[in-house]
Amino acid sequence: MIAVLKEVRHNPLLWLLIFVPIVFVAGQTSPEAHTLLFVLSVLAIVPLAALLSHATESVAAKTGDAVGGLLNATLGNLTELVIALAALRAGQTMLVKASVAGAIVTNTLFMLGASFLLGGLKYHTQEYNRVSARLQAGLLFLATIALLVPSAVAEADSKAGSEFTNKLSVGLAVLLIVAYGLGMFFSLGTHREFFGSVTQSEEEEQPWPIAVALVTLAGVTLLVALVSEIFVESVQEAAVAFGMTPAFVGFIVVALVGAAAEMTAAFSGARKNRLDLSVGIALGSASQIALFVAPVLVLVSYLIAPTPMNLQFWPGAVVMMLVASLTASLVTNSGRSTWFVGALVLMVYLIFAMTLYLLPPGAR
Repeated sequence: MIAVLKEVRHNPLLWLLIFVPIVFVAGQTSPEAHTLLFVLSVLAIVPLAALLSHATESVAAKTGDAVGGLLNATLGNLTELVIALAALRAGQTMLVKASVAGAIVTNTLFMLGASFLLGGLKYHTQEYNRVSARLQAGLLFLATIALLVPSAVAEADSKAGSEFTNKLSVGLAVLLIVAYGLGMFFSLGTHREFFGSVTQSEEEEQPWPIAVALVTLAGVTLLVALVSEIFVESVQEAAVAFGMTPAFVGFIVVALVGAAAEMTAAFSGARKNRLDLSVGIALGSASQIALFVAPVLVLVSYLIAPTPMNLQFWPGAVVMMLVASLTASLVTNSGRSTWFVGALVLMVYLIFAMTLYLLPPGAR
C-alpha cells in the first residue's frame, strides 16, 4: 500500500480524505444536522472518487481500456445498487425509479459530454472505438424501449392494471438481463478483437501493482457506498434549505454525486487521450444500469420490498431517457469527437436540468 500512501501525499485533492471519518462521526453524533451532513458527504466523496479513478487507470493499464471501463462502471453502479436496495426495503419505490432514470440520463449526457469537452480542449480531435460505443449505445436504446413499453401501455389503455404492469415488468426484466449477458459475451468473448483501444495515452504514468489497485477499488467502493447512504439520507432536507425541487434532487443531485467516482475516472481518461476508457465508463455505466441494475431491482423487490417495483416510469422520465439514448447513438456514430460535440451534449443535459429545477413541486 506504499503506492497508495505516496499518491495521497503528492495529491492535494486526496487530503480531503480527512472528511471521510469526520462524516461518519457527524452521522452518529448529529444525525439531524442534514445540511452539515450533506456538505461533509460531498467533501468526502470527491477524494474517494479521485482515488478510485487512479486505481481504475492502473487496472486498465494491465487489462485494457474496455475491461477497465467495464470494471469502473460495475463498481460505480454497485454503490447505486446498494442505495437502491436500502430504499426498496424502506418502500421508497418512487425514489428508486428517480435515481435509476437520473443515473441513466446523467451518465449518458453529462459524463459523456463533459469527457468530450475536457478532452477536446486539450486535443484538436480524439478518436475512440466506434464499434464499442455503438454496441453500448444500442444496448442502451434497447433498454429504453423496454422501459417505454409499460408506461406507454398504461397511458394508452386504462384497463391495463397494476397486475398486468407487474407481470410485464418481470418478463422485461428477465429479457434485459439476458440481453446484457449476451452483450458481455459478445464484447469480451466471441468478438473481443473488435473492442481494443484506438489510441494510447500520451502521458505515461507508473501504474499501481494490480493487486494493490484491486484492493483499493474494493475498499474505496465500500467507503463510497457508506458515505453515499449518509448523503441520500440528508439530501432531501438539505435540498429544501438550498431551494431545490424534489425532482431536481432525484434526477440531478443524487445522480451526480452517486456517479462521482466514475466521472473522475472518465474525465481523467479524456484528458490523457484515453477516450475509449471515458466512453466505456459513461455508456457502459448507463447501459449497465438500464439492462442489469433496474431489472435486478424489479426481481429483488418481490423479496425485500413491501410492494413490488415495476418498470412503469412517469412520462417525463421516459422522454428524457429516450432522448439521452438517441443523443448517445447520434454523437458516437463517427468514432471521433471534438470539444464542440461535448458542448452540444452538455446543452441537452442542461435543458433537462433547468426544466427539473424550475418544475413546480408535485408536477410530473
